Amino acid sequence: MKQIPLPLATDAVQSFGSFLPGDNAMALQQLRGIGPGSAPVYLWGPQGCGKTHLLKAVALERQGQGETIGWFGPTQATPWEFDEAWTLLVLDGCDEFTAEQQLGAFALFVEATTHAVPVVAAGRVPPVDLQLRDDLRSRLGWGHVLAIQPLSEAHSRGALRCEADRRGLFLSDEVMDHLLHRYARDLKHLMDQLDRLDEFALIHKRALTVPLLRQMLNETHDTSDIGGSR
Repeated sequence: MKQIPLPLATDAVQSFGSFLPGDNAMALQQLRGIGPGSAPVYLWGPQGCGKTHLLKAVALERQGQGETIGWFGPTQATPWEFDEAWTLLVLDGCDEFTAEQQLGAFALFVEATTHAVPVVAAGRVPPVDLQLRDDLRSRLGWGHVLAIQPLSEAHSRGALRCEADRRGLFLSDEVMDHLLHRYARDLKHLMDQLDRLDEFALIHKRALTVPLLRQMLNETHDTSDIGGSR
């Protein structure tokens, strides 16, 4: 069993409140309404679209109410064992499960269904396209299958602005344009770059500017800057 820890207060909390829905309002509503005996929910979409954020939001809300969560993903070693104290089972990164993990996930799914424990899961492709054992793939597609749409540029700007404001940072339009147009556009990557830039600015005691961003790239040899190919 793995119960995900509550995040440190200094971290950006991946909660429902911090999730920018964009075109995913229906998925957000569906997840907020999960209760005992609810049909399984499977989220799919490209890396960085917010699937894990939503899974953590569901889990953290329940942990905040004193409940116990079972959380499993590709990094968890097998065997996976069910705990009757759980009120939610989370399966993240289903498309990356090994053969042993698939067997464990199937057994967990069956136990959860037997005990009326809701299951929320996520992967990069819809259940029908998952390269998994048939019994697990069919169960992941039993209930609500929801495609999570990546944020538009406007919503990504809003997310960067909100995170900068949360940190007390001034993020100029020039820096934001550089982040949005010269990096992989998924929100997770953008937030990672903002986190690195914030730390780099603190070390050098300078404001967040494009020259500072370029200096950071030169010193760290960041290959994720894709501007040269455009």
